[in-house]
Amino acid sequence: MPQTSCPSEEDGPLHAGFVNDGKLLSSDVTHYVIPDWKIVQDYLEILEFAELKGIIFMQTACQAVQHQRGRRQYNKLRNLLKDARHDCVLFANEFQQHCYLPRERGESLEKWQTRSIYNAAVWYYHHCQDRMPIVMVTEDEEAIQQYGSETEGVFVISFKGTLNVNKHRAQIEAFVRLQGASSKDSGLVSDVLIHGMKARNRSIHGDVVVVELLPKNDWKGRTVALCENDGDDKASGEPPSEPMPTGRVVGILQKNWRDYVVTFPSKEEVQSQGKNAQKILVTPWDYRIPKIRISTQQAEALQDFRVVVRIDSWESTSVYPNGHFVRVLGRIGDLEAEIATILVENSISVVPFSEAQMCEMPVNTPENPWKVNPEDERERRDLRKTHLVFSIDPKGCEDVDDTLSVRTLHNGNLELGVHIADVTHFVAPNSYIDIEARTRATTYYLADRRYDMLPSVLSADLCSLLGGVDRYAVSVMWELDKTSYEIKKVWYGRTIIRSAYKLFYEAAQELLDGNVSIVDDIPEFRNLDEKSREARLKELVWAIGKLTDIARHVRAKRDRCGALELEGVEVRVQLDEKKNIHDLIPKQPLEVHETVAECMILANHWVAKKIWESFPHQALLRQHPPPHQEFFSELRECAKAKGFVIDTRSNKTLADSLDKANDPNDPIVNRLLRSMATQAMSNALYFSTGSCAEEEFHHYGLALDKYTHFTSPIRRYSDIIVHRLLMAAISKDKKMEIKENLFSNKDLEELCRHINNRNRAAQHSQKQSTELFQCMYFKDKDPETEERCISDGVIYSIRTNGVLVFIPRFGIKGAAYLKNKDGLVISCGADSRSEWKPGSLQRFQNKITSTTTEGASVTFHLFDHVTVRISVQASRCHSDTIRLEIISNKPYMIPDTECFQQSVLLLKSELVKEVTRSVEEAQLAQEVQVNVIQEDYQKYCQTKGRSLYLLLEEIRDLALLDVSNSSGV
Repeated sequence: MPQTSCPSEEDGPLHAGFVNDGKLLSSDVTHYVIPDWKIVQDYLEILEFAELKGIIFMQTACQAVQHQRGRRQYNKLRNLLKDARHDCVLFANEFQQHCYLPRERGESLEKWQTRSIYNAAVWYYHHCQDRMPIVMVTEDEEAIQQYGSETEGVFVISFKGTLNVNKHRAQIEAFVRLQGASSKDSGLVSDVLIHGMKARNRSIHGDVVVVELLPKNDWKGRTVALCENDGDDKASGEPPSEPMPTGRVVGILQKNWRDYVVTFPSKEEVQSQGKNAQKILVTPWDYRIPKIRISTQQAEALQDFRVVVRIDSWESTSVYPNGHFVRVLGRIGDLEAEIATILVENSISVVPFSEAQMCEMPVNTPENPWKVNPEDERERRDLRKTHLVFSIDPKGCEDVDDTLSVRTLHNGNLELGVHIADVTHFVAPNSYIDIEARTRATTYYLADRRYDMLPSVLSADLCSLLGGVDRYAVSVMWELDKTSYEIKKVWYGRTIIRSAYKLFYEAAQELLDGNVSIVDDIPEFRNLDEKSREARLKELVWAIGKLTDIARHVRAKRDRCGALELEGVEVRVQLDEKKNIHDLIPKQPLEVHETVAECMILANHWVAKKIWESFPHQALLRQHPPPHQEFFSELRECAKAKGFVIDTRSNKTLADSLDKANDPNDPIVNRLLRSMATQAMSNALYFSTGSCAEEEFHHYGLALDKYTHFTSPIRRYSDIIVHRLLMAAISKDKKMEIKENLFSNKDLEELCRHINNRNRAAQHSQKQSTELFQCMYFKDKDPETEERCISDGVIYSIRTNGVLVFIPRFGIKGAAYLKNKDGLVISCGADSRSEWKPGSLQRFQNKITSTTTEGASVTFHLFDHVTVRISVQASRCHSDTIRLEIISNKPYMIPDTECFQQSVLLLKSELVKEVTRSVEEAQLAQEVQVNVIQEDYQKYCQTKGRSLYLLLEEIRDLALLDVSNSSGV
């Protein structure tokens, strides 16, 4: 953190009465404090305490003292600022261009002073590159309510509350957001361990808190044992890891309470709380949230339902917070209720688009088809007759937001084009649909459905670049050297295109491989005569081949800079004609996947450079910071167990190391190592370029200096903002009036935080819905007899009481205990079958040994293949979880393929009947009639899947994407 001093001359002259005399604020404080004008007037004696450090007095507050408290108090303040023993400085906010605020008509002097000081506090926070939290202290309750949650990193709190925190002479180490492990009893806060409910001091996961570090002899370590609920140190009874900084919460700066899904106690539990008890303790679905006390007389009636409650208060004398009933989601275990739970827990509220929003949409019906506007035709570059434009997407994809083109120019050079749906033509800034899309921020993909950011008339029709129809696009076209493929020049602009082919990946790959018989599966070739068919096929094959050559060159260039290829299995969603999800299909590794991806990355990179050059302080880019080296320790140790060395000093050395870490006898090893590298990564985030230095723009994973998202405006609001920035940049180049309403740096940074938050919610909801379906699939199977519940697993991490296992067949990662709750340890006999016996475990760096009291022992090493039984651990109050049990220390031998396939087909038939019957019974039990009008779903584009049906095709060989530590590009 750079040290902070008084403003420079370019910020404006200092107030004549004050001189900082070169004083600098301490760089070792955890936050800066800015007192309101009223605090400076009434509590100056307290502000003189030497224990208070990092105080910034605003010129506005100082002038208030001069005019309202007289010269004596004013001189006292001046002397305080001059005294080198006191860690405080003056900031002349009224002479700083970005901090000065004129007083509004009718605004009281006091309100203007508070508003000015808060505005200066926000500027100061951004001036410190968003690294140093700013705490504005005031006694104005209205200001606390108005500004308390407005800007992340700038906290507005009561001064008396601050005194209450400091009266214990606590060492305040940080202002942090409380983000713990999945347990009520422990959590990790910015590398400070908060252990136990008492230490949390009535704070809840998500709150912004003040933490006091405990003395070193009171520090605790996080457990390295497997726990029932990830993070519950008490559950394992095993010794913790090395002690780490441990603290306790001494103040709550910002409460982030939301709606919580809870379960009511059973009838027996209610009775145990008292016969006449109207106040009931309900258990949140999220392990990290404490029980909530609510008043109700309907506890018995609601005990089988998922219910939403809201926290109202938490009294200092109470162990639990108080809340109130909001609504019922549905019966526990019902698919729709569990999906609704996931949405509520991730604060995802998506309702059908309103009438006002739909009225803004263009019309495209058989009676009134949409046509290109003649005025738009004059203003756009028309590519319909000059360019072979085509798309390559998953089979059945309807929201085609990108197309490609390549052709030879008259000078012999090549022209590569990326053409993206022009969503911003139809979505005006600050329109009803724009505000809704901004709120949603992204399309939410769950395992069996999706909730779209935009109505289907755009996402699946007018903004979908379908074959054979005219569409508006925003294009980036490069002129490339005909041999080296080096970029000579680039053009950006709005275009009109007509895609000639809507190809699917497999067809494009067949054409690339020279198998022209696939043309029978391409609709555009079916009605052509032989001569035309042959000519057009030759043209298309050349274009795909040339695109692939260019993509290879672009990828090789990024590889030389250290681009990473990390583990991640993508899943293709196949929809039927009613936009219902028909199938989930694993994306096979085809070269055309990389071809398309490289073209999109190239477009994103060049658009990022363009908008930053035009708007260096208000462009939306995407950064991927380098990970902390300590996060790679487990990766390095695991690789070492197999004799590999992973060099993590840079993205280049990491990429090269991972490429070399291949075990020819076990390809799963490299896959797991890449997965560990992915989990060590920090998340890629959107940001405003005015909020950080240029050297922080870098994208670590892609090895690019600047990057953004431009290519998917149908499903990402960030791309809509980037399109508007690009259009404004083009207008600026042409010295035309900029029509687009661009966000200021401050507003754009707030929007980026919102989008990043919604993206995290989308990732979490996708992960949780995937886990839900995995559990529902295995839940009704007898793990003792069901063949599909037995699978091969690979050990990828060692704990003190067990191992973590990856099951390639189902893409499941989970814990397998080697020591059970009764203290018995696993033992494997001569036939390799396991059983529980008295004994002990001994953990080493890369292995763990189980020894029985009889002297028999078995050792499990990293990357050993074992046979695992899969079952489901049911929970009434929380989500069900997959349970893994090692039943043999030998690899699982897959049965005969033909017999196995027959059993799979039989299983599918039985599962369809079973799921249909269970859903119908659940609906009858609730006396709920659900009449789904398919036309409404098509109109509003809120797809509704067929619950477990999609798993029938998926679960056999699909390795589902692990998004627990996703750091997408």
